[in-house]
Amino acid sequence: MKPARIIVLAIAVVAGGAAALLAGRSESPPPAPPPVAQLETTDVLVAANNLSPGTKLAAADLRWQTWPAAGASDGFVRKSEHPEALNRLAGATTRATFSAGEPIRESKLIQANGSGYLAAILPAGKRAVAVEVSPESGAGGFILPNDHVDVMLARKARSTDKDGKTIEVPTSEILLSNVPVLAIDQTVEEKAGARVVVGKTATLELTAGQAQRVAEARQSGQLSLALRSVVDFNKPVALEDEKPAAPPAWTINVYRGADRTSLTCTPLCNSAD
Repeated sequence: MKPARIIVLAIAVVAGGAAALLAGRSESPPPAPPPVAQLETTDVLVAANNLSPGTKLAAADLRWQTWPAAGASDGFVRKSEHPEALNRLAGATTRATFSAGEPIRESKLIQANGSGYLAAILPAGKRAVAVEVSPESGAGGFILPNDHVDVMLARKARSTDKDGKTIEVPTSEILLSNVPVLAIDQTVEEKAGARVVVGKTATLELTAGQAQRVAEARQSGQLSLALRSVVDFNKPVALEDEKPAAPPAWTINVYRGADRTSLTCTPLCNSAD
């Protein structure tokens, strides 16, 4: 081979190698994949089944479930803080409805220690008082547990007319205002979409003083319940010693021969004497 051809071939090989080296150096390495964020989780106690109010919990009704730590409310039962909670809460009674997978809150449970459900859900100082109702005196059956009502008393008061004859005057008054309804008969919740419960007894949540007023009112007239709007539920409840507004009064003249006695009477008077 002629020397000139050898020199040209060597130059071509050197140039190709240099070009390949420069091309390799110009390519930047592929970027590293971004780090995968590690989501912090915690185990919280949830309902294993759908639970209705008044359900006595068994261990099978509860389970631990992994939950994002940032989304775990302070009211949730965390396994890291209460590892014994599953067994400890077995036997408690539910105060509210739980859906399967819903975190358990102890504020919605009752440790009744053997008490009945109604006795367990009553707040301290309250009384459960049954009031007889009918479709006419119970808003046509549209009153449901957890509604609020006004308790009204209707009766006939005795008075006298201008001729001195004894007459009966129909009267009514709001005996109690904004009273929670605990149950209708033995129904303590709305079930299976039933929106009308025509019962014979409404169980009301009252204070001791209110319970006494209801017991006294039963002896003097007929009680009925007036359903309140849900918008009014949060209005202050009347105190147990709060008296209804005084009805208008009138003056009655009682004649005994030539003697005249003037009496001031209201519709709540039992007699003119």
